[in-house]
Amino acid sequence: MRDRAVGGVDSGLHDVLVAGLDTPGLRVLAACTRAEADYDIHELLPEVLNELGLTFYPLASDVGQEAAARALARRILAGELTPREFTFRIHQRYGHELPLTERLAELDDEYDVLEHGDRTVDQIDGEVTAEARRLAAHPHVPAEPTDAPS
Repeated sequence: MRDRAVGGVDSGLHDVLVAGLDTPGLRVLAACTRAEADYDIHELLPEVLNELGLTFYPLASDVGQEAAARALARRILAGELTPREFTFRIHQRYGHELPLTERLAELDDEYDVLEHGDRTVDQIDGEVTAEARRLAAHPHVPAEPTDAPS
């Protein structure tokens, strides 16, 4: 049996194909082994997303980082992450470098020094949740025009 792509990606692609979405690029991506996906996904993913009418934001770009931060914000609001987990992930990924998430990095620092300050966990959690709402409501960056799939 072939060494399939990473579990979440492989099962996610299977779900997409079962749901009736079928494009040439999606079929190629779904057929990739884990080893192939490690190398080929960077070339295949933008094409597949374009075929599906979705926008691809390179992860290292400011737009990509902001989109990822907004996705994490939606996860905390959905109850999938605690406020502490959320700030830790944001701080770990972006440090104090991404202006959109600077306050969250500062709040992560505040969690680390709770015993030396005058704030409570509940107070910081409340501010983190407010920041998550702000991020989730942040307008999405408009996609750059792309050629329509033929």
